[in-house]
Amino acid sequence: MIDLMTTRHAVLATQLGELTAVVDRAHATGEGAVVVGLYFPGHWTLPEGADHGPRVDPAAEPVLATLATELEEYLAGSRRDFTTPYELRGGEHHQRVWALLERIPYGQTVTYGDLARETGGAAQAVGRAVGANPISLLVPCHRVVGADGSITGYAGGLDRKRTLLALEEPPARERDALF
Repeated sequence: MIDLMTTRHAVLATQLGELTAVVDRAHATGEGAVVVGLYFPGHWTLPEGADHGPRVDPAAEPVLATLATELEEYLAGSRRDFTTPYELRGGEHHQRVWALLERIPYGQTVTYGDLARETGGAAQAVGRAVGANPISLLVPCHRVVGADGSITGYAGGLDRKRTLLALEEPPARERDALF
């Protein structure tokens, strides 16, 4: 649950379009602010009419400034991992699935079925948890594909998912190298 007394948000301009970043200053560990949400326009997991506290300048909130820099580097192809602090909020099943998402390496994909086997749940339940990921990009749900490798389901839109997967695809010489 988001507490409007402690949350702030900023709208970041990215190569993928505007991205609303929500931070919470009073999170579970009590240390500084953390990102608790990243939403593109039309993001289908964003509650309708959601209010994420006052809008702030990203430069005025250190975690937002770090996030903006890291996103720019990632989308330019010069960053593979994020150091921006974040906190995932959700039920036990969602947390298990999100923990698996965090482990998917840059440039690789897994299927919903792969995740279901890891969690002992159904692929549909995994799909719901993946779709409910409130911090896409930092928690790379775009790396989950259909059983046949098809591009399916992404709360930020399938075009963005295709763009992210193409960004992370290794150059042909790396993909095809024997040694």
